[in-house]
Amino acid sequence: MSQPWQQPQQPPQPPQNNPYGQPPQQPYPPQPYPQQHQPPQQPPYGYGQQPPPPYGPPGGFPPPPPPVRRGNPGLAVVLGIVAMLVGAAVYGAILNASDGGQIGYLAVGTGALIGAALGKVGGRNPALPVVGVLLGLLGVYLGQIFGIALKISDVFHVSVAEIFFEHFDSLSEAWQNYLEPIDALFFILGGAGAFQTARKLGG
Repeated sequence: MSQPWQQPQQPPQPPQNNPYGQPPQQPYPPQPYPQQHQPPQQPPYGYGQQPPPPYGPPGGFPPPPPPVRRGNPGLAVVLGIVAMLVGAAVYGAILNASDGGQIGYLAVGTGALIGAALGKVGGRNPALPVVGVLLGLLGVYLGQIFGIALKISDVFHVSVAEIFFEHFDSLSEAWQNYLEPIDALFFILGGAGAFQTARKLGG
């Protein structure tokens, strides 16, 4: 049998604009470069950015200073003298009960009692701590004197008031003979306790 007739295949025609007869090459697709992660850029100050909050309370103003507590220095001195007499009485009573032995916290307690009265009532007054030192020293002195008077009263059966008002020279002489070098420490403790307490509570 005869083969059916087939139309001969024509070779592909090169494009008219390509003189070399080669099909145009497709350009390589652009390869995206890996982009590094960059932190978001902060907009310049003033473009939609809130300013940092000011210090202090809302409103931009610093907190007001605490109010200065005002007191009554005159009344404070009066109460300081009363506290000094009470502390000296307690000082002498414990001194007599301890058979003449000195106890350091008695001087500190007497001074602290005086300083508390001055600071609580007098407020922030620079003269009150100095007054406290003087009253603290006087309180320790009267406490020792009162302790010796109690001891003399027990031995000679004489009232303490009579010893103070009629035989104070003998009482003062006995106190001088009673003093020891360590007593200077108790005077320092009494004055320092009154000064520190008055300054701390006065603020």
